[in-house]
Amino acid sequence: MENQNRVLYISHGGGPLPVLGDEGHKEMVSNLRHLAETMPKPSAILVVSAHWEETHPTLTAGSNPPLYYDYYGFPRESYELEYPAPGHDGLVEKVQTVLKGSGIESSTDSERGFDHALFIPLMLMYPEADIPCVEMSLIKGLDPAAHIAMGKALSGLANENILIIGSGFSFHNMRAFFAPDTAETRAANNEFDAWLRETCSSREIDESERIRRMINWEAAPHARYCHPREEHLIPLHVCMGATGRACPEVFEMHIIQKQASAFRW
Repeated sequence: MENQNRVLYISHGGGPLPVLGDEGHKEMVSNLRHLAETMPKPSAILVVSAHWEETHPTLTAGSNPPLYYDYYGFPRESYELEYPAPGHDGLVEKVQTVLKGSGIESSTDSERGFDHALFIPLMLMYPEADIPCVEMSLIKGLDPAAHIAMGKALSGLANENILIIGSGFSFHNMRAFFAPDTAETRAANNEFDAWLRETCSSREIDESERIRRMINWEAAPHARYCHPREEHLIPLHVCMGATGRACPEVFEMHIIQKQASAFRW
């Protein structure tokens, strides 16, 4: 039987701008809506957030996590957004069980709310907020191999129509977003993104080589230009670990005038 759990790596854009009608996010908004419209509605969603790092993988707990507006300097309405999705204690327990089965210690946090890596994309994908959600942190230190191992553990979740989302951004250089766009910077952006798409989706790369490339992602063309710090890339490592195969669907788009990609398994 085909695994009913689906895995996405998405580029979630700049703060609340995608839901405020920002012109630079039109392609991203369209992509997220397309993703939701072209797959069965999940029974629960697990979001691995680029905006949360802990010593061990940590999961939101509680029946109704609040929103955590982890962005600054945006219009007032940005801090009045609502996404009252319920939590899911059963999914928390299942995730902790599969992590423990792989020798990975984990924790829960009953006070932390959903950050914008969860509520901004899900406002666009599932605006009814009627799907139970759990958010999971990255591991401090951002070790690629540790996050691939975390993903492999998540592959042990039972086939219960769970959607796993790695919520990051395939290009995340904050200075570059506000700097002049030149032929050189466009080439650097495009070359790294092409490397990323090939690494994730090429069937000519075997899994051991795919993993080796992702563990050594800093050797990719212009890697540190595109990711001066890699917290927005690392959720992709979790997704790759959870799937263990070439990605069959790759989506290219421009977000804030930068080349970006999303992946669906």
